[in-house]
Amino acid sequence: MRLLVDSLYASWAGTGDGRSFVAIANVGVFFQLHSPPLVPDVLVSIDVTLPPEPWEKQHRSYFVWEYGKPPDVVIEVVSDKAGDELGDKLLGYARMGVGYYIVYEPEGFISQTPLRIFTRNSLHFVEVTDTWLSQVGLGVTMWEGEYEGTHGVWLRWCDQQGNLLPTGQEALAAQARQLAAEQQRAEQEARRAAAAEQRAAALAAKLAALGIDPATID
Repeated sequence: MRLLVDSLYASWAGTGDGRSFVAIANVGVFFQLHSPPLVPDVLVSIDVTLPPEPWEKQHRSYFVWEYGKPPDVVIEVVSDKAGDELGDKLLGYARMGVGYYIVYEPEGFISQTPLRIFTRNSLHFVEVTDTWLSQVGLGVTMWEGEYEGTHGVWLRWCDQQGNLLPTGQEALAAQARQLAAEQQRAEQEARRAAAAEQRAAALAAKLAALGIDPATID
């Protein structure tokens, strides 16, 4: 959950044109008064902003009537057989008006397909194979690697070409590698310039020894 939220805030500008968004992990989504919430592992909502004091108790949930819209994307990461992610939760998010519903199933508890994506079609969800969420300008992919010291296969955001959206640490590491490469190139250029200067000085000395003034050579 942290990986999905981290990479959005570190590397995404909201559909590529600077639109505001919120990405929240493990928060209750209330669609109607006096009805229990659904609690997705991750939600993404575009063209909304967090309240000024998000940690106040009344702001610790996603109230659809206050944000003015349901989330554009909700993600459930299946950890057991009890969550009913492909049953009541799927129907509940469809009634809520969620645009995309993603079920990541790494352990095979309820499905042998690890990544399932549903898109809104009127009042219902339709399962699709396309991993590019065109309405929000994000893609999803499975990635094997290490995050926060744990190696595994993770659900990640990506761009339309399949490039991962880096986390904050990954972005810093990439910047450090780029700076190191630029410094190395600068040092190589400095060494080449010094070597060229030494060769020119040696050639001038040889010419002088032969009685030739290098300045007279065209």
